[in-house]
Formats: sequence, structure tokens, C-alpha cells
Amino acid sequence: MTGTAPRADTLPAEWWERLGARLIEGLVFGVFYYILFIALWGVFRTVGWLELFDGRLPGVGASLAAGAGYTGYDWWAHSRGGRTFGKAIMRIRLSPEAPASRAALKRALVYPGALMLIGIPVVNLLAGMLLFAVGLLILMDKPLERGPHDRLAGTRVVKDLR
Repeated sequence: MTGTAPRADTLPAEWWERLGARLIEGLVFGVFYYILFIALWGVFRTVGWLELFDGRLPGVGASLAAGAGYTGYDWWAHSRGGRTFGKAIMRIRLSPEAPASRAALKRALVYPGALMLIGIPVVNLLAGMLLFAVGLLILMDKPLERGPHDRLAGTRVVKDLR
């Protein structure tokens, strides 16, 4: 009887490793959001537009810009090397290592693409529920722990033991 253990490079990443990677990236892009918010608030105040949309315009603009930046970065990093800086720190990556650009774009538009909508009143509730559902589906999908964005792109997040 020859029992073969699974290859180390195909072990699915744990949920906490994935969450850690997203939190690390969220910190960086959160700082980017606040810098944009402060800059937009200053610009809109100077030109007299701050009253538009009940003063929410700087938050909406910063959310759209930071969310689009994070989505673009996620797509670029995954299509080039299979991991973002958060994944590199947590020692996890995508499998296949460098998915096709189109697959990586689909993945990025589902998550973190929904983050672009977080600053828009009312729509932010739907975006938040989508992001919560993505996390919940990752926890429920055993043994591969793939979310809808992984399934759409045909990828998995695995441990990077190199």
C-alpha cells in the first residue's frame, strides 16, 4: 500500500492566511483612500462643491478611486506573478501561478471590485453583503476553500512553500 501525501504546493491556504493577506492590503489601500478623501474634501470645499450630495461627494470619489486602484492592482499582480504583496507576506499564492489576464480580471472584478461601491450610500449595503458572502462561501467550500471569484477565474489560493 503506497499512500501518497498531497503535494505541498497544492495545499489550500487557510482562511486566516487569506484574511491576513486582505487585511494587510486593506491597510495600505485604506491609507490611500483617506489621503484621497482629504485631498478631494479640500478641492471640493475650495470650489464650493462640498454641499453637493449632502457632503458625500469626497467619500464617494475617494471610494471609487481607491477601489478601482485596488482592483487594478489585484488584477495586475495576480496575472503577472500569482500573488499580491499581502499574499507574499502570508506565503500564499494563486494556482495556477499566473492565471490568464482575462481570468485574473474576472477574479478582481468580483473581489475586490465590490470595494469600489463601499462609499456610495445605500449601494454600500449590497456591496458589504456581497463581500461578507464571499468570505462565508470560502469557509463553506471544503476542502478547496474557493470563493466565487476563485471559481469564476478557475483559480485556487494555495500555500507557497518555496
